Amino acid sequence: MKKFLVGVTALATALMLTACSGNAGGGAPGGGAVAQGDPAGGTTTTSAPSSSSAASTTSSRPPSSSSSQPKPKLTPSSSSKPKPKPTPKPAAKPAANVADVPCKAALASPGVSACVDLSALKTWLLQDGKVIYGPVKQLPGKKGHATPTGVFHVSAKVKNYHSKQFDAPMPNSVFFLPGIAFHTGSLSVYSHGCIHLSAAASQKYFTTLQNGDVVQVVA
Repeated sequence: MKKFLVGVTALATALMLTACSGNAGGGAPGGGAVAQGDPAGGTTTTSAPSSSSAASTTSSRPPSSSSSQPKPKLTPSSSSKPKPKPTPKPAAKPAANVADVPCKAALASPGVSACVDLSALKTWLLQDGKVIYGPVKQLPGKKGHATPTGVFHVSAKVKNYHSKQFDAPMPNSVFFLPGIAFHTGSLSVYSHGCIHLSAAASQKYFTTLQNGDVVQVVA
């Protein structure tokens, strides 16, 4: 009888240990699968939800429209252009000094006159005692053919005169003595008595002096 009771007690103890083998917390330690009883006699396994399966949300900001648009180019203002510099006016030529003219008769003569300074190699055109042209360079007669000095008057004008005596052209000839005239000639070679002038000066004398105008030649 005692042996039977001991056996029943041992069997009851084994059944109680088998029933406590489950986790009262409802899950396997460490978050593993938990075996639960199935009315059909099997077991089902339920997995704990993983934290990695939670949906994650990200927020993104739309790009700023102001940073993507190109900046407009600035058009240079017309007022920034440099202003043109004014053209400087040419300096006025100083008036010829009448005191430098050595011909008293030519200065005192009314109307147009001419003055020739043999030693200074200069000549002027005057009008009513005032210088209207010159002084310009002239070259008179050479030694043995010196230009005479004195007060004379224009006697003739020949545009394209040719000297038969010396077989030489004498453009713009203005005669104030027989065979003696203002005309275009060399300014480095002395003449045979005439007054050599540059082409421009001889043209001025030819157009300005008229028959009867005074020509004074001084040494």
